[in-house]
Amino acid sequence: MSFLSRMSLTLAGTAVFAAVALTGAAPAQAEKVLRVKMHSDLTVLDPIATTAYIVRNHGYMIYDTLFSMDEKLKVHPQMVDTYEISDDKLIYTFTLRDGLKFHDGSPVTTADVIPSLQRWGKRDGLGQALMRNTESMEAVDDKTFTLKLKSPFGLVLEGLGKMSSNVPFIMPKAVAETPSDKFTTETIGSGPFKFDRSRWQPGSKVVYVKNTDYVPRKEPISGLAGGKAVHFDTVEWNWIPDANTAINALANDEIDYLENPTHELLPILKDTPGVTIFNLNKMGSQGMLRFNHLHPPFDNVKIRRAAAMAVRQADYMQAGIGDPDYFIACRSYYPCDTTYATERGADGLMLGDIEGAKKLLAEAGYDGTPVTLMQSTHTTLMSSYGAVTAQWLRKAGFAVDLQAMDWQTLVSRRSKKVPPSESGWNAFATNWVGTDIIDPIVTQGFSGGCQESAWFGWPCDETIEKLRSDFASESDPEKKKELAAQVQERAYEIVTHLPLGQYFSPIAYGDKVKGVWPSVAPVFWGLDFES
Repeated sequence: MSFLSRMSLTLAGTAVFAAVALTGAAPAQAEKVLRVKMHSDLTVLDPIATTAYIVRNHGYMIYDTLFSMDEKLKVHPQMVDTYEISDDKLIYTFTLRDGLKFHDGSPVTTADVIPSLQRWGKRDGLGQALMRNTESMEAVDDKTFTLKLKSPFGLVLEGLGKMSSNVPFIMPKAVAETPSDKFTTETIGSGPFKFDRSRWQPGSKVVYVKNTDYVPRKEPISGLAGGKAVHFDTVEWNWIPDANTAINALANDEIDYLENPTHELLPILKDTPGVTIFNLNKMGSQGMLRFNHLHPPFDNVKIRRAAAMAVRQADYMQAGIGDPDYFIACRSYYPCDTTYATERGADGLMLGDIEGAKKLLAEAGYDGTPVTLMQSTHTTLMSSYGAVTAQWLRKAGFAVDLQAMDWQTLVSRRSKKVPPSESGWNAFATNWVGTDIIDPIVTQGFSGGCQESAWFGWPCDETIEKLRSDFASESDPEKKKELAAQVQERAYEIVTHLPLGQYFSPIAYGDKVKGVWPSVAPVFWGLDFES
């Protein structure tokens, strides 16, 4: 199927976008501005303390990374100039390239890099695995440092070049030393854009300006690798909550780029002149239903399995996406049609087996404890996750307290470990891009590291952690596939979370925008206007 097409069309109605999202004075005439509508408002500024994609996208604007991956997932140096790996695969030596400066003019040094990696390594699943196997990271001088392993670890460069949440962004030393469970509000990076705090209007607009001191690499862009050349003086993220208003704004040339047109409105965009629809992320995304393992009722594995039996995966994609051209129903935790994709362990689950779920609930002694289900309302897809989950759980006999909220509230609340009665939660749904679930290590939902290191929901399971560790140290491709399948089998057995289906969300942009290329994240270097 093709997701890249140029469409010709008409759209009735007058956009009310200006009254909603373009408040304030117009930019100076000489200023070259790209106007974007993102999928969410930006309220959190720390891309290490949260996995929220809007914050990851913000991170790519202002920070840089040691390595990056191209569109074929091959790792390339970014801030690194040269690197060496010892013959025994235990010592990695990295040297930074010339010209790296933070936005305040100070040079980027290894004194910044090492604590940045250490902070990332306390939050990210792959980072945690890497740091557990790291004996030391030491500066040789301001531009060179070593990473010494306890034993060979096959994902060092993949970790340092990890493309999506959490991304190992390099921050100034003082910021990188912020405890990993605390949010920093600092925004000094060394990336291609600067955050303009003076023009930030939470709930309306985020403004980034070109970092004129940034020195791009010379390689062509591919994925998130290559030269980050900036062609705009300013990039504005305009928050437009209403989907109809957003597509009207694009049709009327009031914005240039729309990150997430809702699927039910794509037919309208396909009939709008001057608009291109493009599948930015070719691997797609996957929905996730996450359970809280700390509190009743989902502290009981039989009750989690009853929920897994009760829901029906196909309903999530039908309700949230609708058009079968844009989704795939499969019960693999890994993206469909990728190396580790399998339905192993999924027998009898997510097929709407209400009678089986009722029987298991009775065996578990379910006492009617309500399930506090957080429902994000910021997109049709996210809202449908909550509604479909509530419907099937209620059919199986669960008491469900469905609580609607905006995405930023959910992101804040999901980090709370307190009981639901004290503003905690039992379950919520989210989405992951394909590269964030590509294998057992990067998949945050698999971590069984308990309250100390597992992702929100905090599963605690030594078996799954041992399997993930074995995967990270294994080099044989067939053995890695078997270990990945065993991780999935164990995850289904203890029900860490549930995959809700794989889907594709195209972007839309005006004809004057050029230079768009496939990428996991929407980034705005390389883009330009037609001359």
